[in-house]
Amino acid sequence: MEIIIKEIHELEQTHKKSLDVEIHQKLTTKRDHLRDLLEQGTRKVFNKLVKDRCQTSQDVDVWNHTPIEYFIIKGITDAPGLQALVFLFALFIYLITVTGNMSILFLVCLDTSLHTPMYFFLGNLSFLDVFCLTITLHKILLSYVSGDKTVSFANCMSQMYIFSTLTCSELLILTAMGYDRYVAICNPLLYHIIMNSRVCVLLAIICWVLGFVEVIPHMWAISRFSCYKSNEINHYFCDILPIMKLSCSDTTLLKLIIFIEGLLVVSFTPFLLTFISYVFIIATILRIHSSTGRRKAFYTCSSHLTVVIILYVSLVCQYLRPKSTDTLDSNKLFSLFNTAAVPVLNPFIYSLKNKDVKSAARRQLKWLMQ
Repeated sequence: MEIIIKEIHELEQTHKKSLDVEIHQKLTTKRDHLRDLLEQGTRKVFNKLVKDRCQTSQDVDVWNHTPIEYFIIKGITDAPGLQALVFLFALFIYLITVTGNMSILFLVCLDTSLHTPMYFFLGNLSFLDVFCLTITLHKILLSYVSGDKTVSFANCMSQMYIFSTLTCSELLILTAMGYDRYVAICNPLLYHIIMNSRVCVLLAIICWVLGFVEVIPHMWAISRFSCYKSNEINHYFCDILPIMKLSCSDTTLLKLIIFIEGLLVVSFTPFLLTFISYVFIIATILRIHSSTGRRKAFYTCSSHLTVVIILYVSLVCQYLRPKSTDTLDSNKLFSLFNTAAVPVLNPFIYSLKNKDVKSAARRQLKWLMQ
């Protein structure tokens, strides 16, 4: 454009007094060309500013951006004809989860035969499952009744923090349960000395505190987001990944924190410790001469191993999938399985495959009927 303007200026200076028809046509053509370029350039610059207006703090200042005040939770599906079915599904899952996990929690508290380290950690796990499902599904249930799908920014951040905290604590509790099974099978004579009540309470406190602390860097990084592309969250609760994809701020820091702390510390370290525990457990079981002894030893840790496999497989499918299949809808499905199906399965896995729990349930039912 600068070249065209310069040429027009030179032509006007050269033929300042007498402009013939040919020169006039040249000037008209170049002016029209210049006008088109200016319109196209202005449109491109404007579109680029609209698209990238939140990329830097300077852009935010120019656009006088106002922080978002609320989000709209789209839910499991936004199809109007399926809302009643989604509500009934969420209510059924919630009631089954609460009934099953609270039953285990009450049995662990009331029956003295279950006052052992394994069931102490199982009680913590049941409480985590109920709390986690309440945090994630309550908005679906309330939005169907009230018709309001909005959630304030503060409540969204609180839900995200609590859910992430509970997920981290659950992984750590499962790791502690793996260590408990390792001591029970590999050092049975020292089991009650090593896994005494003080050690169990200390391990549980560490799991809970670490869960609350490990999520703080994620929330700090999210709090630095200055703007969002939209206030509609394509999910059924406030989760880190949908919020990150919704933001138009720089997410490099959050991605780095998720990789270093989320994957390596929160997920990989508990998985590695659990894996090492089961390597020693399997090696010890294989050294048992009688088939009955091997079967009994494996039976004591089969429920925990089943839960660990289901949980980690669902986490891998949710967070470590190829980018070609990494969509918000697929994340929503895997997240639903992780937050709803796993808590539902836990009570059945620990009750149907555990003679101690079934015996305790029969005793408590018999006592209630008296």
